[in-house]
Amino acid sequence: MRIHRSLHLLFSLLFVQFGFAADKSASKPKIGFDEFFNYVGFTKVAMSPDGRALVVGTERADWERDNFRDDLWLYRAGDAAVQLTQSGHDTEPQWSPDGKWVAFLSERKPPDAKPADDDEAKSDETAQLFVIAPTGGEAVQMTEGAEEVHAFAWSADSQSLYYATRQPWTKAQKDAHKKEWKDVVQYRSDERGDTIFRIDLQQAIQHHRDAGVKLPADDSADEEESDATPGSTALANTPWHVKELVTSLDGGKLAFVSESVSGRQEKVEEFEIYLVELAKTSPKRPPVQLTRNEAVEQDIQWSIDSKHLFFQVDVGSVEGKYKDTQTRLYWLDVDTKEVQRWAVDFGGAVTQYAVRPDGGVVFAGRLGTEVAIYSQSSPAGAFQKLNGWAGTYEMPVMASQGKSLAFVYSTLEKPQEVYLAADASKLDQANALTSFNRLFTERDLPKGKPYRWTADDGVSVEGILMYPPGKFEAKNLPMFVLIHGGPADADGNHFEADWYQWDRLAANQGWLVFEPNYRGSSGYGDTFLAGIVPQIVSRPGKDILEGVAALVKEGVADPAHLAVGGYSYGGYMTNWLITQSTQWKAAVTGAGSVEHIADWGNDDTSFDDVYFLGGLPWEQAQRYHDEAAIFQMDKVRTPTHIVGGSDDIRVAVAEDYLLERALHALGIPSELLIFPGEGHSLTKNPWHGKIKVRQELQWLEKYGGVPQIK
Repeated sequence: MRIHRSLHLLFSLLFVQFGFAADKSASKPKIGFDEFFNYVGFTKVAMSPDGRALVVGTERADWERDNFRDDLWLYRAGDAAVQLTQSGHDTEPQWSPDGKWVAFLSERKPPDAKPADDDEAKSDETAQLFVIAPTGGEAVQMTEGAEEVHAFAWSADSQSLYYATRQPWTKAQKDAHKKEWKDVVQYRSDERGDTIFRIDLQQAIQHHRDAGVKLPADDSADEEESDATPGSTALANTPWHVKELVTSLDGGKLAFVSESVSGRQEKVEEFEIYLVELAKTSPKRPPVQLTRNEAVEQDIQWSIDSKHLFFQVDVGSVEGKYKDTQTRLYWLDVDTKEVQRWAVDFGGAVTQYAVRPDGGVVFAGRLGTEVAIYSQSSPAGAFQKLNGWAGTYEMPVMASQGKSLAFVYSTLEKPQEVYLAADASKLDQANALTSFNRLFTERDLPKGKPYRWTADDGVSVEGILMYPPGKFEAKNLPMFVLIHGGPADADGNHFEADWYQWDRLAANQGWLVFEPNYRGSSGYGDTFLAGIVPQIVSRPGKDILEGVAALVKEGVADPAHLAVGGYSYGGYMTNWLITQSTQWKAAVTGAGSVEHIADWGNDDTSFDDVYFLGGLPWEQAQRYHDEAAIFQMDKVRTPTHIVGGSDDIRVAVAEDYLLERALHALGIPSELLIFPGEGHSLTKNPWHGKIKVRQELQWLEKYGGVPQIK
């Protein structure tokens, strides 16, 4: 059910009379529908070792090719930005330790690839490893074959690269399997773990230059014609997939995070941290397991002294029995396997972090509706908030040499861009390096503010109110409740514009958009986060309904024009809330469950579901029933628009069909859109997300009773 994104909010400094604002923004046009979907997102920020250059990954819609472009851009101090790669399929840039190369993953087709039809082109996406010199030139392909690269890392001396793929098969193995099984899929049995390889940089470059000349295969291969990249050396095997791979600064060790070969979170023990000692490697020598806990580790980085591994956890528990908390930061001693937590007294979520050159860390920390940058020298040391701006900081990165800090920053009225501060202590003096989203600064954007109310059990709950342009703090407005996913997320002082977060378009249509940070949201403490257990929808549902009631009572919201919507966990809540109240004039929901048994069986985060509901389906049968919208569907009176991805395994598309069938049987107006080839997030074709929001806005206009503002 989880879908991850950042916060959304604005602290407005405007004072208004009679509910209407008069300011300079009145002369600006509102953001157009088409303009909105040309927003550019940032996927990665990588800083060169000397801190003098950045590689920035961007994602934007390519409307002519029906896909999203992933490009890499190079920024050097005092120079104009240079587009480093051109294929539109390039992600995950990493600088070599000597700063002479940038490695990255790409799904680009080789120049001699045979043309494929549209279906083949969309299904045959195999990420391979490439390198490019930041001084210019063509990218060089380092790996090849049918198996995609799951993770990679540079050697400490920059002379080679380590990478992980599914264990390659020889031609004989593939032929034997096809002969016996034809096109039959052996669920689970067909999966296999990864092999970690090393490939020499210069040898691979020479192979690239000598096109058509095969490098000698490694002796560890069983037969010739293996899927393994020619010239690569197998270092270690693992029964799991390698999610992340990092090299120690002293060059002696590799660490990796494992994940299930099925791609699903079904058993927590499949997600651990392992160590490969490079001086002792052998394909027959298993990696050393460093962690044994009930947590899902992620975002590993080596300490400066190569003795500790940093990692984060936002699912499960390092300390004991499985328990979700806000995202935490730890490190472990690779010799003793002792684990220590950083920022122990921080009350919010440690969203992202970077290792400082002196061995400490800086981290982006979410508290309520703000995400600031904090610094800490050691696990036992005090952490301090750095002097920055109000808003949301993301993707902090620091050079291994120097004091500069780069990050992505935004507020509700300031779109995301990449910034660079010469010193981490001078965040408020940082300069914007990018201007991809300048158009949004030239538009009259909706204004908003935080809103707080008290739940029936005395708990304080917070949300965001986003007003239609020109109506900041006006009264008696039609209100659209837009519910974030996760549930471990929050809306706050952040800018986002896409198929998932389209609050600005709804506000342009005349809606006051209410975005509640219900029980289960991040940034409000671990107790607040755990308040969703085991009342997975009923408790947060009460929080939302009580927030709506408070806004109606205060005269802010018009009770005759209320609508509700959300995607992922926001879809869960929307499906539940239309069974709990007939006040909604319209609902728009996507990728949300209406029951929990089949959802548990299809979900790729099943042990998370079990935690939320307090047990397995046969252990908590009544609760699985009581917290399911499907068994209260006869109460629904709200016209409901539904969307889902055909290949979704986070919330199976069957849940969308089930909801539509129930509404159809009851005679409730409904519409279901299925997006082919899409998973839980609509990341394959930008037209899918654009059509989704177009239809949702039309649904709100048709049934919500709010004429669209022209």
